[in-house]
Amino acid sequence: MNIMKKNSVSIKYLAKNISIVVGIVLVWRGIWYVLDEFDKLVFGGSHAWTALVGIIVGLIILYLPDKDLKEIEKL
Repeated sequence: MNIMKKNSVSIKYLAKNISIVVGIVLVWRGIWYVLDEFDKLVFGGSHAWTALVGIIVGLIILYLPDKDLKEIEKL
C-alpha cells in the first residue's frame, strides 16, 4: 500500500510540472506571435532591426537586477 501512495505522489508531481512547462511554452508562443505582428506593423517585417533591438533589450534586462552580466558567463 505504501508503494501505491508513493507512485501517486510522483504522478501528481509529474502532472504538475508538465502543466507548468506547457503553460510557459504557450505564453512564450503567444508573446512570439504578438512580437511578430508588432514587427510587421512597425518595421515592415524587417527581422534584422527587431533582432538587434531584442538583443539590446535582453542585455539590459539581464544587467539591471545585479548591475552585471554574470548570467551570460553561463553560456
